[in-house]
Amino acid sequence: MMSERKVVIVGGGVIGLCTAYYALQQGLAVTVLEREPEQGDGCSQGNAGMVVPSHFIPLAAPGMVAKGLRMMMNPRSPFYIRPRFDFGLFRWLWLFLRSARQEHVDKSVGLLRDLNLESRRLFQELQKEGDFGLVTKGLLMLCNSQKGLDDEADVAAQAEMIGIEARVLDAAATAQLDPNITMNIVGSVFFPADCHLDPQAFMIAMRGRIRSLGGTIVYGAEVVGWQREMGRIRAVKTKNESYQADEFVIAGGSWSVGVLSELGWKLPMQAGKGYSITLENPRQLPELCSIFTEAKVAITPMGQTLRFAGTMEVGGLNTNVNPQRVEGILRSIPKYFPAFREEDFSAIKPWVGLRPVSPDGIPYLGRVPGYENVIAATGHAMMGVSLAPVTGRIVADLLKAKQPFCDLTAMKLERFS
Repeated sequence: MMSERKVVIVGGGVIGLCTAYYALQQGLAVTVLEREPEQGDGCSQGNAGMVVPSHFIPLAAPGMVAKGLRMMMNPRSPFYIRPRFDFGLFRWLWLFLRSARQEHVDKSVGLLRDLNLESRRLFQELQKEGDFGLVTKGLLMLCNSQKGLDDEADVAAQAEMIGIEARVLDAAATAQLDPNITMNIVGSVFFPADCHLDPQAFMIAMRGRIRSLGGTIVYGAEVVGWQREMGRIRAVKTKNESYQADEFVIAGGSWSVGVLSELGWKLPMQAGKGYSITLENPRQLPELCSIFTEAKVAITPMGQTLRFAGTMEVGGLNTNVNPQRVEGILRSIPKYFPAFREEDFSAIKPWVGLRPVSPDGIPYLGRVPGYENVIAATGHAMMGVSLAPVTGRIVADLLKAKQPFCDLTAMKLERFS
């Protein structure tokens, strides 16, 4: 029987949808508010669709600052910060610099491992309820230089130490693992626990499940303000209507910063723009998802299509396409997959999405200080899809005053205060 307790979730991306699903499973009445129109194309739909226990090292790690500075000299590189006078950006950069230490990595690997592995388990449970294209064949980190392979072998050794299976393969062994694609590589690292899916199919499936459980999704509902009452939120205001509830969840991705600022919270977070290009009829179709290690490009087979995704462009809340960033992705493809040509992509319009990136590479997840009935779930960066089910389940536990399966201290919003 549906509870009288009402929850409003701000954000209809993959985090918001998974939160809605698990909250409904707990018997709560749920309304999801999505700022985009129903046919909108947020960050959740066009990404690489990977579930990545292999990504246990946070974005803020030793060497990332120097690597990022080198990449910025090349307009087609995988990483770029658009120069602008912005105190929020300056603060984010300072916090990123402060976090990029081995001590931070050592504290974070266990958390990211546990979150991703639990999310993988939940994806498998969700797949049993209805197919959305989950493929559990693993991921290949493809290296076309010996240095790249050596660096990935070090990561593989760290993975094995924390209980994540990883195998270092030469070019011949890699080809045997995925014989349908011609590769120009020195070798690879294979992570058997990683998975991939079609993110759009997953979101369509989750919307259907939410509605079947009695949840409501409202499109074109951009938040413009809040109604406060003695340390609580009574209602959230959109341009057209106000929505009262007992609990509120902010899961608006990169737009969460603006929503939280209305509550007096200056959350350090930047929008990291990413691009993808999807071939409907690729020359070759691999079975496994993979990442071009040196180029930082993700490749995902989705049914009979093949998606290439990459770049991290920190440049504010804009979705303008930078042709040089897209060109960087396209130029890398023949270097690893020589059967492909840049002209294969000439008629394809690139997709662009904004990832919410925290300065330490760890999501924000927990109660918003100062408000006893508001929870934030954002800052997942490139792991939004990967961590969506576990995030949704954790938020549902918080809404029901249950103990989450892991300690949330490292993800609290006030950790940079």
